[in-house]
Amino acid sequence: MATQKPQIAEKTDRTRWRLLDESGRLTWHYLEDDTAVAKWPQSVADKWYLGLDTNLPTLPTPKKPLDAVRNGLAFFERLQLPSGEWGCEYGGPMFLLPGVVITWYATKTPIPWYVATEIRNYLFARAHPEDGGWGLHIEGESTVFGTSLNYTVLRLVGVDPEDPVMVKARKTLHRLGGVTHAPHWAKFWLSVIGVCKWDIVNPVPPELWLLPDWVPFAPWRWWIHMRQVFLPMGYIFDRRWSCEETDIIRGLREELFVENWEKIDWAANRNTICPLDNYHPKSWVLNTANWALVNVWPWFRPNFVKNRANDWVSKLIDMEDANTDYADLAPVNAALNTVACYIRDGPDSYSFKRHIERLEDAMWVNAEGMFCNGTNGVQCWDTSFLIQAAVDARLEKDARWKPMLNKALEFLDNQQIRENCKDQATCYRQQRKGAWAFSNRDQGYAVCDCVSEALKSVILLQKTDGYPQLLDDERIFDAVDTILTYQNASGACSSYEPTRGSKKLEMLNAAEVFGNIMVEYDYVECTTAVVTALSLFKKHWPDHRSKEIDGFVQRSVAWIKTAQQPDGSWYGNWAICYTYATMFALESLKSIGEKYNNSYYSKRGCDFLISRQRADGGWSESYRSCEKMMYTEHNTGSQVVMTAWALIALMHADYPDIEPIKRGIKLIMQRQQPNGEWKQEAIEGVFNKSCMISYPNYKFTFTMKALGMFATKYPSKTAI
Repeated sequence: MATQKPQIAEKTDRTRWRLLDESGRLTWHYLEDDTAVAKWPQSVADKWYLGLDTNLPTLPTPKKPLDAVRNGLAFFERLQLPSGEWGCEYGGPMFLLPGVVITWYATKTPIPWYVATEIRNYLFARAHPEDGGWGLHIEGESTVFGTSLNYTVLRLVGVDPEDPVMVKARKTLHRLGGVTHAPHWAKFWLSVIGVCKWDIVNPVPPELWLLPDWVPFAPWRWWIHMRQVFLPMGYIFDRRWSCEETDIIRGLREELFVENWEKIDWAANRNTICPLDNYHPKSWVLNTANWALVNVWPWFRPNFVKNRANDWVSKLIDMEDANTDYADLAPVNAALNTVACYIRDGPDSYSFKRHIERLEDAMWVNAEGMFCNGTNGVQCWDTSFLIQAAVDARLEKDARWKPMLNKALEFLDNQQIRENCKDQATCYRQQRKGAWAFSNRDQGYAVCDCVSEALKSVILLQKTDGYPQLLDDERIFDAVDTILTYQNASGACSSYEPTRGSKKLEMLNAAEVFGNIMVEYDYVECTTAVVTALSLFKKHWPDHRSKEIDGFVQRSVAWIKTAQQPDGSWYGNWAICYTYATMFALESLKSIGEKYNNSYYSKRGCDFLISRQRADGGWSESYRSCEKMMYTEHNTGSQVVMTAWALIALMHADYPDIEPIKRGIKLIMQRQQPNGEWKQEAIEGVFNKSCMISYPNYKFTFTMKALGMFATKYPSKTAI
């Protein structure tokens, strides 16, 4: 079998980072000789993110929780980047990297040998240990989605199909039915490179974007990730564009299918999907719509409608690119926008070249190799929680930590979004002036809990003597004014914007592998973050929009209470799962004065958590809770992150029995390493019920928060 194979070299320890302050991301280089390696300026952060030996000294063994906080800060401080934030991988999903690599290959963008090497290393490391496949995320079982796309990636970066890893993965893929059994997104990407024929892809009509706003299923009503992904999908699908055929593509046609490629009935397999991938089966409504779009609409589709639809989609893509400087919402739509601009503008265009540059923002290298993050970082989010952890330990006034916290405050000052989007109403963007994004200002997508946590952190530091007043009242008010735009009719808050469409739109969910993806929903974590931020704000600025804030908080808290599950927990949508959301819910109840002894809801939440404590004092919730919507323990045992969440919740609620709290604190202290860090355990985050995502900094920020809260709440308990 003929192949086109780039140079592949064995991984060495010569990968080194260079830190870029202006964007908060990390770029990396291979150095060709030992002399260059020795001269390269290497920080602790450079080495630690790559899993190299940092040679950090052993710290004094902590005798009390506050000692452990100081040790944790001593370690975490070394990872702070020059611009003030903490870099972090945000991996886990196994469908992100394929979109980027397929885009590179389809647009003839060279893949350097060292990039190919690190991608190979990562996917080899993350192959399922039993069957050799890949899942939807790094802890999931092998699926057609994960296995077909990541096998394809390995072939595109030059791995031989007869490599034992490839043979094992191919066997699993064939056992699951091959690519004809892949979900919609896999079939789409494989059609872009001509491995599939476009007839196997269910339609993505660009005409949807011409629907008037009053139509109940118009795209502006969809969740932002769905509409920004299906926007360029429609542009590409309408052209049935595929890249130039190569030996590798011809090889993949032989390797990825159980059937003879030449004899496949592509149209008959549009709805064929492996049961393991089919988390959200297509509804009869979607199947009927797809049938009509394939068999009826082409006969009645006038050219002027087709052209108008594509022109409007093209303009919306340009608006997304302009409002994010081509970083885009996330790597999925960024890769698709790149392909769309390549098709429309050509390989020499600014739009395409700038996209290729910005795709690098989401790439990350760790000890296993190179992969793609879920966004261009977690900078504002993680920085906010570190500040709060230090404040909860009452260390913000300690001269030892002020330089670190000052830099963190300066970062949040720099990353506040100072203006609304250009053409905000036209491209259906939410107000964002005064807000913070999840990652950074460039990406520019405000999320209500990110705004809230950053605002809390800024207020906590700026209301402490000795810190600079970087954000004046007007900028604080801008943030609050934007937060107040997020409330739904239910009283709850969603993520990027208030809910715009009915839950019935899930009947049009074409992604199949995710749940609750079509519209914004009411989220416990987002709602509670807003409640606590507004409560803190009002203590210092009681006169700004006071009645509106009071009404907002009252409606939100009323909804939070209705969202409590029969067992006393709350379901978490953004991390795992009941433990996480229950922590936020009990914090919000505390902010309005409701605790264990005076609140039915707080007491039930605490009782739930206590019922889930393990014999070793920890908590151990599995990602399966998110999928099943039922509390499920992780088979690896207690996790420091879940333990910290549970302890934070119990302490917010003033749980009257200190003993279970002490046992959890003891577990966290025992897991701390001699250099002050905590080791990575199970995955922490989730989105859309079925896909897990990593938050590695949680094992620092929330553990230190729990320890610090204990130290300040029980100052007489000097030892555990």
